[in-house]
Amino acid sequence: MSNIPAGAVLERPHALTIDWFPDALPPAAQQASVALRTEDGAATCGVLYRGASAKTVVCLMHPRENFTFHYLIPGLLRAGASVWAQAARSVGNDLRLEHELALHDVAAGLRYLREAGFERIVLLGNSGGSGLYSFYIQQSALRAQDRIAKTPGGRATHLASATMPMVDGMIFLAPHPGQGRLLMGCIDPSVTDEGDALSIDDTLNPFDPENGYSREPGATRYSAEFVTRYRDAQRERVARLDRIARQLIAVRQDARQAVKDKAATRRQKLVANHTPVMTVWRTDADLRCLDASLDPSERKPGSLWSPNPVISNYGSVGFGRLCSPESWLSTWSGLSSNAALETTTPSVVVPSLLVEYTGDQTTFPLAIADIFAGIGSNDKTHVRVRGDHHGRPLEAGDEPGRTIAARAVGEWLHQRSFL
Repeated sequence: MSNIPAGAVLERPHALTIDWFPDALPPAAQQASVALRTEDGAATCGVLYRGASAKTVVCLMHPRENFTFHYLIPGLLRAGASVWAQAARSVGNDLRLEHELALHDVAAGLRYLREAGFERIVLLGNSGGSGLYSFYIQQSALRAQDRIAKTPGGRATHLASATMPMVDGMIFLAPHPGQGRLLMGCIDPSVTDEGDALSIDDTLNPFDPENGYSREPGATRYSAEFVTRYRDAQRERVARLDRIARQLIAVRQDARQAVKDKAATRRQKLVANHTPVMTVWRTDADLRCLDASLDPSERKPGSLWSPNPVISNYGSVGFGRLCSPESWLSTWSGLSSNAALETTTPSVVVPSLLVEYTGDQTTFPLAIADIFAGIGSNDKTHVRVRGDHHGRPLEAGDEPGRTIAARAVGEWLHQRSFL
């Protein structure tokens, strides 16, 4: 049993801030850049930071971000672990990100680590990394013939023939419920026409004062009736986008079949080789980021993208903004994606730690409680740390949450005899 009580808020003022600077790494730590080829033929890479332990390695990875200089690396090394920080094949590119295929990237990294002599592998999933790693654990535990054979878009996964090493522990750091479930919570359902970014159903507009919105930070209040209608409409919009994605795929598949049958028109020959791009506008409209009374926490008004979601919701940058139909269905659809923690965490039966940031604007307390309850392990610990989604301080003078989180992770690793 852990001596860190579930639900405890860890605060130790005046401790050294550990952040990402080259001189923050322990002097004895050695770095090696590694290029890998996956079993399905893709390229991936990572950095191995060899620390005091030659037997235990903590892995960091995200399906769409580069974690090779993650802020926890110095703290993990100081705790005595070695660290594997990997970049997936789809870093910075939602157009081709299919979670089922990204599992081959994870597997390539873990095979390398086993070959390098590491006996204990602990996965650390930060934010969307938790969805990827939980999905990996679920699929690696299955018999080869029981693994997912096709992505939601119909592409063969080749997971049945994949070598997927098992792991020994799992750490969830500021996890959200999965990329698709995350987007379904913040997508703007007042869009009436996917081809018109400015189309609005006023009865669902989260930024309309008639619905409870206020320009004064912290003053927005939505009625329970509006919240229910809004969430139902969010699911309906995701379902509509799913239908669009599947239709785009069907048109291309029909054209490819016509080519095989030598009956294709000139246009069909072009369609067979064309991958359409879906533009999904207005994906920063989570009511909880505007109305702090909904699932209250220590978070500031605003979202991960902006203190004023009116601007970011209509802007060019956001979750799932540009994607192929296949990546929409596999990654960003809260209805079709296989990588939702709700379905994958029951398979996480290894010792597990969940670190929650109390001011997170992406994952909220009720979602964290559901994630923790869903973890299948009999040995699981939940720690709460003051900080925002990236572990930054909530107030001037606060010790950064990422520093506290690094200590909590190090303590847990030692308590579990990983180090």
